[in-house]
Amino acid sequence: MENRTGILTNGIIWFGVAISVSEIEAGIQIGSLSSLNSLWLPLILGHVLGGIMLFLVGYIGAKLRMNAMETTTSSFGRYGSKFFAALNVMQLVAWIAVLNAQGASALAGLDPQISFPLICMLFAIFIALWVYVGLQRSSKVTAVVMVILTLLLVVLTARLFGFNGSGMMSAVNANSGVLANSKALDFWNIFEISIAMPISWLPVISDYTKDVKKPINATAVSAIAYTIASLWMYFIGIEIAGMGLNNVADAILLANLGIPGVIIMVLSTVTTNFLAANSAGESAKAIFHKLNPKIVGAFVSFLSAVIAILGIMNHYISFLYLIASVFAPMAAVLSVSFYLNMDTDGVSKWNMFAWFAGFIIYQLAAYQDSVFLGPTLLAILVSASITYVGKYVKKGAEPS
Repeated sequence: MENRTGILTNGIIWFGVAISVSEIEAGIQIGSLSSLNSLWLPLILGHVLGGIMLFLVGYIGAKLRMNAMETTTSSFGRYGSKFFAALNVMQLVAWIAVLNAQGASALAGLDPQISFPLICMLFAIFIALWVYVGLQRSSKVTAVVMVILTLLLVVLTARLFGFNGSGMMSAVNANSGVLANSKALDFWNIFEISIAMPISWLPVISDYTKDVKKPINATAVSAIAYTIASLWMYFIGIEIAGMGLNNVADAILLANLGIPGVIIMVLSTVTTNFLAANSAGESAKAIFHKLNPKIVGAFVSFLSAVIAILGIMNHYISFLYLIASVFAPMAAVLSVSFYLNMDTDGVSKWNMFAWFAGFIIYQLAAYQDSVFLGPTLLAILVSASITYVGKYVKKGAEPS
């Protein structure tokens, strides 16, 4: 009998995915360049739409019992699927490096005596071991880790919110000086930074929903858990920005958390990177079926640590946008094909065109200062529309 994961397990997994330094850093960026009164609507809207996309894509994997990259075969063909799987492996290697570097930088800020390269390698060892043990065998440990991490973050949130008894009102005063000397983010800028994080997990979520007992319920809980936790991390980042700080380490030191702060940095980095490394193995398997996903995942952990040490952090924001430009239109094509029950025989080339059109639209819009709807939503709408039109193009090409 196959092992199946329950609703609670998937909720814990995806709650943990969102708890990372990268999510807090995104919140700091928004909080430091936005008026407090204007950021909540685009922030929540971006997360809600991103969560809906996570559900739509994750349910496909749960329904078909396929990992994330295997689900793309029906829409893009065998070679198209391998193309996206290869891109996914590359982006996951870089994504893990970014998360590794962010966690290591924050941890080094708490204790300057620990070197950045050493922390990166230690993270890689922890992640590789977790990947090798596997999700099924470590589910109880994962649950305990997430309870500890959640409690520590509740303490951090409470201390930051109540700092000097001023709470979030400090953000108004702190931002006034920043916004006076910097260009404030507008609605669609904030929306784009908000939706970028959930979109970055679109090519991953089916790797974990494919084994669920109850596809709809487990996928919905996964998406909701991620969305709530991600909003919480952004909120912490906004709190930190409101205090006039620009990094997580300084906030933890100011909150006087000490060892608990170190635990937060370690657990949040390792839990998120484990999922990404594990998925890199799944995507590699979609390209070469004989590969062992655990070995690939462990190798990716160490490769990413090396890249982190070499300084990928300098390209972090542009990297997030690159991920969205590739996988947001891919998810749009996949969703339209699946949920509208479209006949996918012989349309892989058209669907690749639909994806490419969305990719180009994103690239063009991303270079504009501010675009209505934002690059991600525009790309999704364009690719989805072209995919739907393809149904009639094929019908018209068939002999009567």
